[in-house]
Amino acid sequence: MDRKIPVKVQCYSGYKADECPRCFHLDNMRFEIEAITDRWYQCDPRPGFPLADYFRVQTPDEKYYILKHEHVNDLWYLVVKGESITMPH
Repeated sequence: MDRKIPVKVQCYSGYKADECPRCFHLDNMRFEIEAITDRWYQCDPRPGFPLADYFRVQTPDEKYYILKHEHVNDLWYLVVKGESITMPH
């Protein structure tokens, strides 16, 4: 099961607001985004499936994360698949 952990995200805004993430903050730690390696959309109008953008991002230490931006409430999440994440020291 996926878990969503709220994060703060700084974005590039081009032709639309929050076009793509540049860095995210989790537990007072800043994660720079080196590259966006994939991007997809959630467009299902059913309840419980808000419109959202997903970004698979790579950090400079070559780790990968999935960020979710829910449009309705303008909230960002780190999506964790299955196991909990291990935070670097």
